Amino acid sequence: MKKHTEKEIMQELPPVDALQNELKRERYKRRFRKLLRSTVNALIVVAAVAALVATLVLPVLQIAGTSMEPALRDGDIVLLVKKKEMETGDLCAFYYSNKILVKRVIATPGDYIWIEPDGTVFLNGEPLEEPYVTKKALGECDVTFPYQVPENCYFVMGDQRETSVDSRSSVIGCIPEDQIVGKIFCKFWPLSDFEFID
Repeated sequence: MKKHTEKEIMQELPPVDALQNELKRERYKRRFRKLLRSTVNALIVVAAVAALVATLVLPVLQIAGTSMEPALRDGDIVLLVKKKEMETGDLCAFYYSNKILVKRVIATPGDYIWIEPDGTVFLNGEPLEEPYVTKKALGECDVTFPYQVPENCYFVMGDQRETSVDSRSSVIGCIPEDQIVGKIFCKFWPLSDFEFID
């Protein structure tokens, strides 16, 4: 077996600069992998928290249809606040036949409602101010007036009174509190129409 001299061994070894560069590269790879892992973990946590918030506290909903124009248009995306108790004038989302519908609360539990043939709404004997309605109409209505809203229920109507199917029809009727998803808090898409909703 041939013995190598110290000089030959030194010539076969890579230069110190090359070893230092390789060491730097390995350290960089390790740091990059660690940073990538922590970034992915942070993104997973943020996505999970966002999904929980969107599901449990502030659900997001896309409007389908024209029954709430001009306040809400087809395709608008809105943010809801989860709550069960509503007030007159609130825009609420509720479950109906495996869908979520959006209508305006007109009367709360125990209120008396009357709608004239021309579409004028009376709430507890007083005409209801409705600046959000562009054209009054009786619409599809088979309710006998005066009508008292049952306990734990809400009488809701669309802003497009001629075409909206809502609590005026026995098909939908009054909305029980346990079917309410929440109150619409703001419209955030399209961004040009962003607004908070009272």
